[in-house]
Formats: sequence, C-alpha cells, structure tokens
Amino acid sequence: MKTILLIEDDTALRENTAELLELSNYKVITSPNGKLGIFKAKEEKPDIIVCDIMMPEIDGYGVLEALSCDIKTNHIPFIFLSAKTEHKEIRKGMDLGADDYLTKPFEEEELLSAIESRLAKATIISRIVEKETFTEKTIEDSGIRSIHELKNFFDDHGEVSTFKKGETIYKEGEHSNCIYLILKGVVKSHKMDESGKELITALYKADDFVGFTSFIDNTPYLESATAVENAELAGISKTNLKDILEKSKNISLELMELLTHNLSEIKEQLLQMAYSSVRKKTAQTIIQFAEVLNKKPEDCIKISRNDLASVAGIATESLIRTLSSFKKDGLIDIEGRNIKILDLSGLQVVE
Repeated sequence: MKTILLIEDDTALRENTAELLELSNYKVITSPNGKLGIFKAKEEKPDIIVCDIMMPEIDGYGVLEALSCDIKTNHIPFIFLSAKTEHKEIRKGMDLGADDYLTKPFEEEELLSAIESRLAKATIISRIVEKETFTEKTIEDSGIRSIHELKNFFDDHGEVSTFKKGETIYKEGEHSNCIYLILKGVVKSHKMDESGKELITALYKADDFVGFTSFIDNTPYLESATAVENAELAGISKTNLKDILEKSKNISLELMELLTHNLSEIKEQLLQMAYSSVRKKTAQTIIQFAEVLNKKPEDCIKISRNDLASVAGIATESLIRTLSSFKKDGLIDIEGRNIKILDLSGLQVVE
C-alpha cells in the first residue's frame, strides 16, 4: 500500500480528501500546516506528497524547497493544490520542482489520476536508477581481464533479445547505442548499393560481437544486421562497454586484435569479390557458409541463393549456373534449397 502525505490547512477539505484517498486503498498521513508537514515528510518518508500552497507559517513553496534540499526527501513526487490559477503561480511551483499542479475545486478522478501517474513515473525512474547503479557496480566489481571474461559479462548481464530468421536486428542509419554478443544463431551484416542491391559485408556466428561503431562520436550504425537463422543476442550499451575498456588496458588490446582480424577477413573477401573467377567466388562462399554455420562437410547447408550470391558478389543467375556446374562435377549435391558438400578438397582448389 502506497503512503500519501496530505498537507492542507482547511480542516474540512483535509478530512474529506483523506477519506477519499483511504477509500482508494492508500495510507494517508495528514498535516494541518507546512512546518509540521516538513517534519512528517522527513520522519515518515511517504511515497508521494499532496500539498496546499496558501498556508500559515510555511507555505507550499517553502515546503517543497525545504524537502528538495534534503537528499532523503528530494526524490518524493510532489503535487500542489491551490485556488490560484494564474500562469505565473503555476510556473513558480513547477520551477521549484513540483511534479503536478491541481486547482481547487478539483474532481475526485482528477486527483486520483494525478497521484497514480506520478507514482508510476517515480517507480519507472527508480527502476532505471537501480539498474544503472547495479550495472556500474557490476562493472566496477567484475574485474574483467580478458575477452573471454568480457563475453561472460555480456552473457550474464546483457539484455537478451531473440530474433527469428530474416528479422532485422538493427538498420543502417539508426542510432547505435548497443554492442551485441551472439549467443545462438547466425547474423549477417549488409549494406545496399546505389542500385538497391544488397551486399553482405560479413557473417557472424555464436560467440561473435556485432554492432561496433565509434565510442567517441554519436555515429549511427553504418550497416544493417539481420538474422540468417533464429538468433539470440545479448546487448550491452556502448557507454557501459566504454567504461569496461577504460578500466582494462588488456581487454582494449584484445578487442583491438579481434577487430583487426575481422577487418583482415573483410579485406580478403573484397579482394576475392574483385579479382576471383565466378567459380572460385562461389566455391569459397559455400565453404565460408559451412564454417559459419558450423556444418560438417556431410551436412546440408540451407541458405538462400540470394545470400550466397550477395556474399560472393555475383548475380544470382550466375550463382545458380555455377552451382549446377559444381553438381555435375561431383563437388556438391543440391536437394531443393539445400546444398551438401561432397568434395571439400575439390572446392578448396577451384580456380
């Protein structure tokens, strides 16, 4: 049950309002003036305060100002009640930090709605603060010293999201506020060229990171990411990851090494797309998908022809013709959309 402190010098209004709130399942503490109201707020620490403005000794503005200066009470939602309707009076109350302002006479529903919404907002803010505090403390106490431990941190404390096959994880141009670790499944990163053709820039499997952008600039995602098969990812905010990297020189160096390796693989893929024959591009792409999907040579690879062509950097029609050629040569078998590698060594030496 939530506790409300009602500060009101009008006896009849105070008693009637208290009764109304109690019937609405609130615990009500009352005070006939501002001075006693300040004392009760600090002693009882209510969940919300409803306070009249015009009162003897200390008015409502004085009550709010006194409680706002105390760390034990400055977080309590505060609603003003007043017969004053001038804009400057309302503005004064809000500038002091009031959460809401009701003018007398007010309707029962109006008061209850204001209280409910302010309590809900306070709960949400409290949860966010608790989560941020927990995350900061966890980072500080974690003693993360390696990429392996960093991945465990993502697994233990990251926000886990699931994506079905073909579902978008993030889009090029969107605000980049998260880095992800793939827990299950396969993810492709891709861009669109000027003609609207998709180019897959990389394939990622379980235990790979995706979503890296600048930690310094507010850079949006430079490419899109989509689940190639049902996937589960754990996300950590860039801010939290930056804090971890700042606390560990070793992790920063390991992560730099990992990203450098990924960049080398992408460069190799670009060179292959630019200078290799269609047959070699197709063969290497089939092998790459088999490795990323953790498939044995005897297992079938179920992947769309468009994705294969996009990674290879060739037209879908050229890919289909080359697959047919590989099948005739006994390098692969094709069953519907599935591709089965029959001769891995043969694929590896295709020129």
